[in-house]
Amino acid sequence: MMTGHKILVTGPTGQVAFPVARAFAEAGNEVWGAARFTNATARDGLEAVGVKCAVVDFVEGDFGALPNDFDYVLDFAVMKANSWDADLDGNAGGLGFLMEHCRESRAFLHCSSTAVYQANGHHPFAETDPLGDNHRIYSFMATYSISKIAAEAMARYAARRFQLPTTIARLNVPYGDNGGWPAIHLDMMLGKMAVPVHTNGPSVYNPIHEDDIIATIPKLLEIASVPVTVVNWAGNDTVSIEEWCAYLCEITGVEGSTVATDETLESVAMDLTRMHALVGTTTVGWRDGMRRMVAARHPELLQP
Repeated sequence: MMTGHKILVTGPTGQVAFPVARAFAEAGNEVWGAARFTNATARDGLEAVGVKCAVVDFVEGDFGALPNDFDYVLDFAVMKANSWDADLDGNAGGLGFLMEHCRESRAFLHCSSTAVYQANGHHPFAETDPLGDNHRIYSFMATYSISKIAAEAMARYAARRFQLPTTIARLNVPYGDNGGWPAIHLDMMLGKMAVPVHTNGPSVYNPIHEDDIIATIPKLLEIASVPVTVVNWAGNDTVSIEEWCAYLCEITGVEGSTVATDETLESVAMDLTRMHALVGTTTVGWRDGMRRMVAARHPELLQP
């Protein structure tokens, strides 16, 4: 774990970024969190673990309340307004303004998503594979894939424009004590709702535990470069939604089911050759990680 640095974490109230901000603050870094902070409780939670908070506006490019002398920037901010204007301005334009504001930093980590890949059945995606719009099937997330691709394009430009060493890390199914897709699936099963899986089953992913997300960040910053370094960011284990839902039922006693549909994501399995070479491997196995997730979020359900 890095220590003694001044670090900016954007989107720090989110599922992924909050544990990151907390961990780096507890390790002895001066951590700042940048967001709109419309939720006072979320801001209080960050300040309680030692994170300094600054109100910013990515859509307007307003970073006036934020210092610009950070050693490192960890960018987890994401707009999900489902408005093309707001999401393109926030995710792409806002990132450009942020990289300009923090152009003197040693390294910049932009958290992208494996949602940028064009759906291709059970093909394990490498960083050189075609990009595409795999989220248009969701009416409530129609802008997501396109705006994430646009943000990557902005990161590529700004890294060269400001000579700011940058890593674009494409994250695949983050989860842990603070939630994630498997946690949502457990809550669905608790609510007697069937979990959707694609008709071209099984629906395979590489979930990554928040402990491994935190542990790999120093290396992701170390490999930042101009032009950018692009790398998949995922767990070692390749596992399907069907498998993890069955396991969650097994360890909780909850009765659950899945339902096959074309109106959900196809598999997004990862080729981790580049990640393993540049960053290393992950350490939290998916069963252990999901058991820990249940213990943190629903301890009353966990079977002996």
